[in-house]
Amino acid sequence: MSKLKFFLVLNTGGVWGDEPDGNDDVIVFRSTEQTADGKWFIKQPAMRKLSASEKFAATLKKGDLLVTKSSGSPLHIGKTTLVDDKIAALKPCYSNFMQRLRVDEQRAIPRYIWYQLNSEWSREQLSLLSNSTTGLANLNGGILGEMSVRLPLLIEQRQIATYLNRETAKIDKLIAKQQKLIKLLQEKRQAVISQAVTKGLDPTVKMKDSGVEWLGEVPDHWVVSKIKFVKAGYSNSFVDGPFGSNLKSEHFIDDGDAYVIESNFATTGKINFNKLKTISDNHFQTISRSQAFSGSIVIAKIGARFGSASILPPLDKKAVVSGNSLKLDVDGKRTSNNWIEKQLKFLKWSGQIDLLVNGSAQPALSLGGMNQLSVLIPPISEQELILSHLEFFGGKIDALIKKCECSIELLKEHRQALITAAVTGKIDVRGFVTDEEVAALDADPVLKTTEEDLESEVAEADYITEEE
Repeated sequence: MSKLKFFLVLNTGGVWGDEPDGNDDVIVFRSTEQTADGKWFIKQPAMRKLSASEKFAATLKKGDLLVTKSSGSPLHIGKTTLVDDKIAALKPCYSNFMQRLRVDEQRAIPRYIWYQLNSEWSREQLSLLSNSTTGLANLNGGILGEMSVRLPLLIEQRQIATYLNRETAKIDKLIAKQQKLIKLLQEKRQAVISQAVTKGLDPTVKMKDSGVEWLGEVPDHWVVSKIKFVKAGYSNSFVDGPFGSNLKSEHFIDDGDAYVIESNFATTGKINFNKLKTISDNHFQTISRSQAFSGSIVIAKIGARFGSASILPPLDKKAVVSGNSLKLDVDGKRTSNNWIEKQLKFLKWSGQIDLLVNGSAQPALSLGGMNQLSVLIPPISEQELILSHLEFFGGKIDALIKKCECSIELLKEHRQALITAAVTGKIDVRGFVTDEEVAALDADPVLKTTEEDLESEVAEADYITEEE
């Protein structure tokens, strides 16, 4: 048992530099390039303009450990990644919200220290040692140096790291297979909904040309309509959320009289009423044209998930949609909000809603464009039959996805427990690794660096069929 500082040759903060100009810009890693469990996730790293002295001081080398110093989440404070050959080849630097640790390799194995810093035992230390200011946990080089570490002999460090490489790789592959299965289940749900809301449930039904090129043939007795013809008859049945100064942070109060429904509900379909922002009844009256009701369709208007739609559950207060959302209610005599919501999901998945957005950097939907969207209207009785079928099928899919998610959480917990047990001496791994495995420790490609690497690992895993 000792303090980490006695085994370090470097313990230094990072740099940020100036805006890039496209000439000799340098990758500067931020905490977003790290996952909570200490792996790399390099998708769109920041490019910065650094001076020669900054690059010299902050360039990462193989074996360096990079620690997140500031975060609003205990899951991310102290997360640590290890620089391997693949990362070092990028010649990256790191930001001033990160700390670089370089261990004395005559006394400690970097990969062993990496496992130790990502163990539950070390992360709890960091959580206790971090300073709390303005809601953010903060670490610094001094705090990191004071951490207690457990260091066996060098050969045993190598044996532990080798054992954990092998066993965590097995767990990671199982997690990747569960993630792949979730993706397949989600695709299956999309396919079933798309088929049901455009072709119906009867494969023998007579078909006709819809007159819409991308839609193709539809059941002969279905009506091809547009959103503007199926929305409810009252004036505010299809509206934007409040614009600009009509709804700002200063209007939000605790335990107000009306909820503000954000666009993330349209994306997830999940809502936590205890965390919703609320406004007074007086302010609600000034923006009541944007009122939404239980059963209304909320549509994301801007951002990456524009066009996503979900049905509001029962509300115990009045509500308005936020400025980044749309609200739609339809004519209950011809169709229902639930049916049109499924139509909108199909239109989003099929890419038709994407064609409506403007060409700016921040894509946004307009009421005019949405009103022109083509929708299919079967008889009410058939709509209800299809919706019942989709609810039953969706429930089965959701249950399977839930099982996969539970399996992933259990595997992650097992992975963390295994690492903690190994680096704290709770299990003796010396008889479970061969000399050849130990000798190949530094060559083991156990760190994932991009989404493509994960996809590659999934592709190499046993093939998962839709039936499975």
